[in-house]
Amino acid sequence: MFAAIARTARTEARSPALRNIIPRQTQTPLRLATMASRRNNSSLPAGYVEDKSKGPMLRFQDSLPKLPVPTLEETAARYLKSLKPLLSPAELEKSTKAVQEFIAPNGPGRKLQEKLLARREDPKHKNWIYEWWNDAAYLSYRDPVVPYVSYFYSHRDDKRRRDPAKRAAAITTAALEFKKQVDTGTLEPEYMKKLPICMDSYKWMFNCSRVAAKPADYPVKFDPAQNKHILVIRKNQFFKVAHEVNGQQLNTSELEQAFRRVYELAGQRVPAVGALTSENRDVWTDARAKLLSADPKNAQSLEAIESASFVVCLDDAAPVTLEERAHAYWHGDGQNRWYDKPLQFIVNDNGTSGFMGEHSMMDGTPTHRLNDFVNDVIFNNKLDFADPTVRSNLPEPQVVKFVVNKEVQSEIDRAITDFNNVMGQHQLAVQAYQGYGKGLIKKFKCSPDAYVQMIIQLAYFKMYGKNRPTYESAATRRFQQGRTETCRTVSEESANWCKSMADPAIPDSEKVTLFRKAIDGHLEYISAASDGKGVDRHLFGLKRLLGKGEEVPALYQDPAYGYSSSWYLSTSQLSSEFFNGYGWSQVIDEGFGIAYMINENSLNFNIVSKGLGSEKMSYYLSEAAGEMRDLLIPTLEAPKAKI
Repeated sequence: MFAAIARTARTEARSPALRNIIPRQTQTPLRLATMASRRNNSSLPAGYVEDKSKGPMLRFQDSLPKLPVPTLEETAARYLKSLKPLLSPAELEKSTKAVQEFIAPNGPGRKLQEKLLARREDPKHKNWIYEWWNDAAYLSYRDPVVPYVSYFYSHRDDKRRRDPAKRAAAITTAALEFKKQVDTGTLEPEYMKKLPICMDSYKWMFNCSRVAAKPADYPVKFDPAQNKHILVIRKNQFFKVAHEVNGQQLNTSELEQAFRRVYELAGQRVPAVGALTSENRDVWTDARAKLLSADPKNAQSLEAIESASFVVCLDDAAPVTLEERAHAYWHGDGQNRWYDKPLQFIVNDNGTSGFMGEHSMMDGTPTHRLNDFVNDVIFNNKLDFADPTVRSNLPEPQVVKFVVNKEVQSEIDRAITDFNNVMGQHQLAVQAYQGYGKGLIKKFKCSPDAYVQMIIQLAYFKMYGKNRPTYESAATRRFQQGRTETCRTVSEESANWCKSMADPAIPDSEKVTLFRKAIDGHLEYISAASDGKGVDRHLFGLKRLLGKGEEVPALYQDPAYGYSSSWYLSTSQLSSEFFNGYGWSQVIDEGFGIAYMINENSLNFNIVSKGLGSEKMSYYLSEAAGEMRDLLIPTLEAPKAKI
């Protein structure tokens, strides 16, 4: 794997690509789904056809466009423009020469572009980058999924359900309702810029698992009709709990009884087989082989876990502060989990709850919609959670046992030690900014997402006196099997504005003008990236087509290529009034991972780094948000006097 490709892939593996906010798009996925039910065939754009035989969820799937391949000229121009604020004049001149050589009529880029265009047109590929990206960014990625790949959501408290068994039962009831819609294909699709988007990844939501293997992991999917159970984990013990008996789904009271029984049965902690899933993927692959060879029954236990609809972790913890909650859902104690499962709901002894997602086959937008749905139906009482009927013939929660010999126990001990060492290197801070939110930002006539990106740029400039390469995820789900593209946030306009904010000699009116240019530049790039016209995926794809032993073009050997895709800031937005946090890890040791939420009257930042000063960055984010508000308040029109 080429170093720059590996670095870019590593970034994607560590950044959940949770949300691309397009200008003027403010709906959550749940609201988008509500909109979908009102769309009729006459309002479809040209080229989109409904195939009602596929069911509501997938009815547009076959008519979604294929991910485009930008022209070499488009990518070259956008790439060089992104380098300008990052390089010295001499460095930029060298990079410009390398790019010009690459796209010249007889340059190496021409032949690679022909190959890439042929791959795009090949009917075998619905999306020219899909298999490559899943492999490079996720399945071949060897670092532990925690903390480097997985992500978390922290739920708002449910004041009616402080009892953890009640909270777990309500969450499970709501999640099963969503699962029913996914399994039957009746879930309404989502839209972006009024266009239907790809729903293909929803098949990797339930009854699935990632499986550790060399040289690359692989996903498994089990038949939901044959696997009607959830996995419950308590004190490192696994329990198989049926969620349907005799053709009837367990109601909330029945699920509550099952959870209470798990609390009773769990007793003392046992060897944490789940800790093995926190390891480096090659280490876990070898440990998995040892686990399977320890006893033939262990294979059945693994299948019970991997085939489960989803996981509910009942933690013996009671996090209170936002930082404590973030740590609980981002990684926990490294033991009471099965990190290879795509969906893990976490419920603590004090009734607080959250969610952890494994990232390999599914980006964050589907799980955001799932969690938004779960909380919406609970908080707004949209499902029947009150049926007191409990059938007498329900099976007991079934203990999923592993035979743990000395060799396996040694692997568990190593995994716990390694996990604690890795997590001990990380700093996490939460900035729950209450000064203002989306409401005021819109009055400034700004895209909320672009505005908050500038908060982050200004905060970083305050801390380091310069701007460095910044990643924001842009969703490309309007294309078949679309996942993400990179939005390179740092522009000449944003860098000029940050410098102006540190110069008291520059009048505020000029700072406002520079700010508006920075916002416009960001919107142009992220819109292009969402349309499949970013630079990073295109350059990745071209490089992937180099033959064995073929000379690597100067563009890829140029230090600027590696530097400009080293994400000193990895950022992404997800917003829900039902969450009080979400986040993930930084993507390089010299950088920060900053996840943010933009709610009506507040902003929330989750800041992670390896000892760079996450608390200090949190302070600068708050300071930057305040300074930007003070800069723009005078630009608001005075309210008209009532006559």
